[in-house]
Amino acid sequence: MNRIVPSLALGLLALSLAACKQEAEPTPATQVAVVEPAPAPEMTAQASDSDLAAKAGAIDMKAFPGKFAGTLPCASCPGIDTKLELMADGPFKLTETYQGEAGAPNVVEGTWTVEDGGKRVLLDPNSKSEQDRSYGIMSNDEIRLLGQDGKPIESQLNYSLKREPN
Repeated sequence: MNRIVPSLALGLLALSLAACKQEAEPTPATQVAVVEPAPAPEMTAQASDSDLAAKAGAIDMKAFPGKFAGTLPCASCPGIDTKLELMADGPFKLTETYQGEAGAPNVVEGTWTVEDGGKRVLLDPNSKSEQDRSYGIMSNDEIRLLGQDGKPIESQLNYSLKREPN
């Protein structure tokens, strides 16, 4: 009997240790998920309430329409001077002037909507020969051109348009 008690105690101790030391199964390499970090929004020292609301995904759509401008990258010229007017009742007017190239600016008109929970502006041109364009809403005062797939363009170049003062 004296031999059974220590053996039983030793067996119970081994079982309890085995239960406490459950190791996680290694994840096979084929199941590793790649997570792309979202670009951090730029904060200014004096962020307005509308900027903070925009960063939180709550764009004030009544205050959002306006004029945005900037110079976007160009493969065949120094840059594309871009002006985008988002009108309160839904239409937009996009004017693109290719720097260093002769000719009239390219003007595209159509309607705009906000998608993806207030994170993206979609431009739907009236002309079927023009492609839809998307801009990520970075703040109430900045939008950034997205790729044709609706995702951020991976580049060190500046694809942002800034709000122009009224």
